[in-house]
Amino acid sequence: MNIDWAALGTVFGVSLVATVGLVGLFTLGIVGLSKQEGATASGGSATVARTGAYACFALCAAAVAYGIFLIVA
Repeated sequence: MNIDWAALGTVFGVSLVATVGLVGLFTLGIVGLSKQEGATASGGSATVARTGAYACFALCAAAVAYGIFLIVA
């Protein structure tokens, strides 16, 4: 039994980058929602923070949907 270590390393690296990227994107969405609450409490407009947070969540959902598509197809 031979193990292709280069392919295994590539899969590990891509998985690590994708995981860190998705977690970071989701974290930015949560931070955007918390900034929205802070701006609303101080009497300001929070449209940009809310829109950015929703965009981050939409990108996370799209990435997950694409991963499911790759697995099923």
